[in-house]
This record gives sequence, structure tokens and C-alpha cells, in this order.
Amino acid sequence: MHRRLFLLTILAAPMARADTFEFTLTQAEWRARLSDTAYEVLREEATERPHTSPLNLEKRPGTYHCAGCDLAAFSSRTKYDSGTGWPSFWQPLPDAIRTREDGGLFGARTEVHCRRCGGHFGHVFEDGPKPTGLRYCMNGAALTFRPA
Repeated sequence: MHRRLFLLTILAAPMARADTFEFTLTQAEWRARLSDTAYEVLREEATERPHTSPLNLEKRPGTYHCAGCDLAAFSSRTKYDSGTGWPSFWQPLPDAIRTREDGGLFGARTEVHCRRCGGHFGHVFEDGPKPTGLRYCMNGAALTFRPA
């Protein structure tokens, strides 16, 4: 019985968070706005398979925006190849993200979310390059790219 409650608690955790954001849509509106993969990543906190995002190969100058609400989140100047299979950055744009602890099955990690709509981008780790030492490991499905 306790195992079942534990598993239900973990599975329900993303849905139980009742944060409020300046950009909100109904579940039906999110589904209509986003691809299936983007919906799963941004709204259900899924993770896309590594090496599947075209943004991994993006090298042009520009800005990466939230695929949900179009908030500018990362600059191409802070993007680097982490070798992980996901677009990685060493710093977000000012006031673009929010973080919170993810107490999932793999231990505590820090989730990265869009500040404006709450969409799940990925996680941040402390194994990145200088000058911050951080690796913002983002799901490409959560972002769109705008060349400069």
C-alpha cells in the first residue's frame, strides 16, 4: 500500500503544482498550440530523446524562445556543445527562467521552467563551462530559434 501511494505521489507531482503565470491557456488550448512532443515536454515535464532536436546543430547567431509563449530565454552566445544530445547553454537571458527542485526517482535535480508560462525546459547542472560553471540542458522541443 505504501509503495502505491509513493508512486502515485511521484507521478502526480507535476500536476499538483499550482503556480500562477502571466501567460496561461487551458489544456485544450495548449494542445492546439503545441506539437505532441512540445506539449509533453512543456506541459507534462517529459524529456525528449537525446540527439533528436534540430536545435542541437543550430550554429547561427540568434535567440532561443519558449515554444509555449515565445519568451526569449537563451542567447546563441551562451550555447555550447555539451555532448549530451540536448541543446545546452551556460546562462539564460535575464528574468527568463525560474527553477525548482525536482525530487524524482533519480535524486534531486534542478528543473528549469519558463518564467512567463511555466513551461518545462529541462534541468540545470553544475558541470558546465566557465564563466558560470552551469549547464542548462534544455529540451529542443521546448524552444524555438530566431536567427539574428
